[in-house]
Amino acid sequence: MIKGFKEFIMRGNVVDLAVAVVIGAAFGKIVTALVDGLITPLIAAIFGQPDVTKVGNFTINGAEFSIGLILQEIINFLFVAAAIYFLIVMPLNKLNERRRRNIEPEPETLTTDQQLLTEIRDALRTR
Repeated sequence: MIKGFKEFIMRGNVVDLAVAVVIGAAFGKIVTALVDGLITPLIAAIFGQPDVTKVGNFTINGAEFSIGLILQEIINFLFVAAAIYFLIVMPLNKLNERRRRNIEPEPETLTTDQQLLTEIRDALRTR
């Protein structure tokens, strides 16, 4: 049972997935800091508020609603997703595409014997 677990853990895709999660989490923090420190204050300044979460706040029967809070999370998500796609996913896809082009084997040329056997096989099929 432990041998099977060890084989499962040591598979390339499991290790790659673990690395991707760790790198994605760390990279997400960088992008979130960029959004929180630069982009969000710019948007808040456009609306004349000190913070995006204060944009569009209203109260109904004592219940407070915050459209800005939703807007903040949407902005965070979109910027993190865009950064991960354009800086990690897209370059890796292009790299994999280049590797596939270099790895694909050239079609083998048939020897005279193989060509003759192929012709005989094709002739027998047509009967």
